Amino acid sequence: MYKKKIVPCETYIEISMKDDFLKYQAPTSLYPLGLEVARAQGNYIYDTQGKAYLDFVAGVSACTLGHCHPKVVKAIQEQVAQYMHVMVYGEYAQQPAVEYCKRLAELLPKPLEMTYLVNSGTEAIEGSMKLAKRATGRSQIIAARYAYHGNTQGSLSIMDYELRKQPFRPLLPDVDWIEFNNEADLARITHRTAGVVLETIQGGAGFITPENNYLSKVKKRCEQVGALLILDEIQPGFGRTGKLFGFQNYDVVPDILAIGKGMASGLPCGAFVASRQLMMLLADNPKMSHITTFGGNPVIAAASLATLNELISTDMMEQTLEKESLFRRLLKHRKIKEVRGKGLMLAAIVEDADLANHIILYAHQRGYIFFWLLFELRAVRISPPLTITKDEIKKGCEIILEAIDAYNG
Repeated sequence: MYKKKIVPCETYIEISMKDDFLKYQAPTSLYPLGLEVARAQGNYIYDTQGKAYLDFVAGVSACTLGHCHPKVVKAIQEQVAQYMHVMVYGEYAQQPAVEYCKRLAELLPKPLEMTYLVNSGTEAIEGSMKLAKRATGRSQIIAARYAYHGNTQGSLSIMDYELRKQPFRPLLPDVDWIEFNNEADLARITHRTAGVVLETIQGGAGFITPENNYLSKVKKRCEQVGALLILDEIQPGFGRTGKLFGFQNYDVVPDILAIGKGMASGLPCGAFVASRQLMMLLADNPKMSHITTFGGNPVIAAASLATLNELISTDMMEQTLEKESLFRRLLKHRKIKEVRGKGLMLAAIVEDADLANHIILYAHQRGYIFFWLLFELRAVRISPPLTITKDEIKKGCEIILEAIDAYNG
């Protein structure tokens, strides 16, 4: 029990971990769920009272193989016993990072052959934008309306949501936006544009997928004007859409690929990938054009390699599409307007935000974890570990439908 002794009266009062969480740990919102985590295993999270929660969020798409997958845990333990941090990124050859980058190059289409390992998805976006500017000598970055690429100042600058940006201005200048799937907007990509940053599937906007060869048309326009296409695969990547990376569903290859989240099965990670010709630009003029202390950390790289090997040596990615079909078959209700997304990156769009809130909180009370999306307030996020079973999917869908039927709004 999480207790504190109160003196001088020599009595005990119970103070929960949540109390100290709210008192000492800096907040991201005024009303966090505050689940007191004791352990997590497979597709379940257990609280300090022993209650099990079936996880349909996977740490916001980060825990690709579920919680504490034995092969990932083994890789981490073995690496920790050998060495952990030894030198800043790019100076020493460390086997887990070298093997991981080599394996990615073997699996990705040309010319995506060289990987820069960083600490997070937002750093991957920062590095990608810097590389586009360095390669083109231009300054303009174009992004999509209602995109989310992270919260560092560069990533925040390309978010088209003024309410979140205004308190932190001034931000990066020379940013413009296009509407996702709107081909007429492609004319905004010009000879002034260094890079176009797009999520392969828009996440915070409501899991919106590209239509009518949209991404291929963006790439063609970039080639016409000499801009670089940066695809943000931080959420769709690592098997979540039925392919290793989401862009492989849409007949396009980006100039720069930003990855993260599910890459290391729950450890902090990120990377950006491009051709050797592009990446060599970061080595000189100025040298160390991007530098990071903990990027390429050998423990993270070992977890990433174990995750990647498990994905490509099993039929887990193919099963993802079967599981998507099951979700779509079961989530039928007059108050569910549509199910968006692909693979196990899904969102149930319901009538209004109040109903979405009710479903998420109702399910949480009963031991099922769903979550919100950033901009689409009618959405119930469904992004479970790829290891979720069909029986567990049925239980999750049942609780969503039960929550809708219990709603009195």
